Amino acid sequence: MRTFSALLLVLVLLTGCGKEPLYQEQAYVFGTIVEVSIYGEEEAKARQGAAAVMGEFQRLHDMLHAWQPSALSSVNDAIARGKTRAASPELVALLRDAAQFSIQSGGTFNPAIGGLIKIWGFQSDTFQPLLPDEKKVAALLKANPQMTDLYYHPPVAGSSEKQVGSKNPAVMVDLGGYAKGYALDRAVALLQDQGISNALINIGGNVIALGTHGKRPWHIGIQHPRKPGAIATLELHDSEAVGTSGDYQRYFELGGKRYCHLLDPRTGQPVQGVQAVTLLARGERAGLLSDVTSKPIFIAGVAGWRAAVRSMHQTDALLIDAEGKAHLTESMQKRLKFSDDKTVTSIEP
Repeated sequence: MRTFSALLLVLVLLTGCGKEPLYQEQAYVFGTIVEVSIYGEEEAKARQGAAAVMGEFQRLHDMLHAWQPSALSSVNDAIARGKTRAASPELVALLRDAAQFSIQSGGTFNPAIGGLIKIWGFQSDTFQPLLPDEKKVAALLKANPQMTDLYYHPPVAGSSEKQVGSKNPAVMVDLGGYAKGYALDRAVALLQDQGISNALINIGGNVIALGTHGKRPWHIGIQHPRKPGAIATLELHDSEAVGTSGDYQRYFELGGKRYCHLLDPRTGQPVQGVQAVTLLARGERAGLLSDVTSKPIFIAGVAGWRAAVRSMHQTDALLIDAEGKAHLTESMQKRLKFSDDKTVTSIEP
């Protein structure tokens, strides 16, 4: 038995001569590699902008970590004890926003199932190829934790922080399918505030574009789910974002079967039959939409992915099934160029 933990990396295709005014900075945040690429600025200004973004990423990581000490884990600890916990206006807004996405998805996007993620062993930097106790899974499914179980009491005198609790002690919030998208949008806002108009931000495969790469759009590649390199490439335009969920990011194999960290809240089991989903979003909150929306599509699987795209009010999506066949919307087909002309595709309007 072997344990695998692979990072999802969208390959940023930054071609051209070395003299291009392109500044890049990398770090390790959110449990993955993050990269900020800024085009067309003096190095000092670009460096300052990248530093602001990296600082913001670390702040959000520290606030939203699901199992290490953080503002979010403090809320979870209080809920487990039947208590409430003071939370900042920002954290309250994120929790309420995530609850609305959960409703929109019909519950397949459900950050309240941190308890399931924990007993499967995925709330850890390293994990073992072990199946969880079936009784514990069944108990959590019966408890049916939902984001709508959270409640918010008014702040105490002299404070702006509301008290957060839950009528359901089984709620354990894990914003791993939300935080990176939110961080992308925050990064764009920070760079724009500093007068930076052209950048590409990549958080382990969740990517957002600001402006252009010189006289052309930004070019990115979508990681192949089963081998090195890109399965497809596309041009990413201003205010567009790509989010990818894959069964190759955090997973283990046991008895010849792959168990990934993407769990179906309805069954408590890792999703089977899908290798990866990529969602292209645009406009306001594109980063968040690309991150959140890829999860319900992945969970819906081959039979329900197209309906999930519609329910999340999106149009451009790609799903790679267990056999490597590419299912994609008509609008996504127009944006992608597959690396292998022999890739089997199914186009759905």
